[in-house]
Amino acid sequence: QVQLVESGGGLVQAGGSLRLSCAASGRTFSNYAMGWFRQAPGRERDIVAAISWSGGITYYAESVKGRVTISRDNSKNTVYLQMNSLKPEDTAVYYCAVHTKPRYFGLAKSEYDYWGQGTQVTVSS
Repeated sequence: QVQLVESGGGLVQAGGSLRLSCAASGRTFSNYAMGWFRQAPGRERDIVAAISWSGGITYYAESVKGRVTISRDNSKNTVYLQMNSLKPEDTAVYYCAVHTKPRYFGLAKSEYDYWGQGTQVTVSS
């Protein structure tokens, strides 16, 4: 049973930082790309960042580029999202996800097979 558990969300002032973590279990994830998505109230769930199985390839949405860093530690089956210079428009529920096609790097949320329960990030102005 694949399980993804996010942590690290919370309330932060604009300009602050948060580090989200996603611990994966149920199988070895070192062959799978992983991603972070976010969903604000009344909006679609959109990709924030993605990272390839080895960590050698990363993708960032334009809205977060330069402020966010995705990384992974395959020895811990964990992916991270370091978010700096946070803005009120970053407020959303953040989800991590994995797609289980080995050594494939996709960005569409329809390609992701398993999702965490989400962690709330709230940025106050």
